Amino acid sequence: MNFAVKPTLTGSSAVLRPFTEADADAMWEIMQDPDVVRFTFEPSVRITRESLRAWYGSRAEQPDRLDLAVTDRTTGELVGEVVLNEWDPDARSCNFRTLIGPRGRGRGLGTEAIRLIVEYGFERLGLRRIELAAYGTNTRALHVYEKVGFVVEGVRREVRLRDGEWADEVIMAMLDREWAALSSTAR
Repeated sequence: MNFAVKPTLTGSSAVLRPFTEADADAMWEIMQDPDVVRFTFEPSVRITRESLRAWYGSRAEQPDRLDLAVTDRTTGELVGEVVLNEWDPDARSCNFRTLIGPRGRGRGLGTEAIRLIVEYGFERLGLRRIELAAYGTNTRALHVYEKVGFVVEGVRREVRLRDGEWADEVIMAMLDREWAALSSTAR
């Protein structure tokens, strides 16, 4: 397992590439989107352009996680991110998270980006399990995760107060053997 290598992964519509400090402005714009805020951050989190510059400028140096920029293959535009983090070497498992900004939605870029990083995690990194958590109200993301092959393992009911209402957290995962069993047309 080597998270020190930060690959570039190319699909038919999306390219995943290592982040640079120069990506901070595009990510700042993406993080102004109400859906990104609603489904990604706690209300108390305050993000600045300077903190994003430091964060994305340091992603390539992180030996215990993989943060990749999701870009449109045709235009090169940065539309979001995919992340494998919380590496557990004993279980050979990682947490997965993603965010896709408004200009990347509805075009299959997010779905392809998830497939690319999941494939890399299982087939190149040797992961046995990839898990995630998403708010139950994030139906768009839950649909994409299921389409890629993630399975609902449980629901943590009313775990966070979001927009004045209690939100459930859906726990999903995929195992290496489930990924391997998917037909190439399903991927």
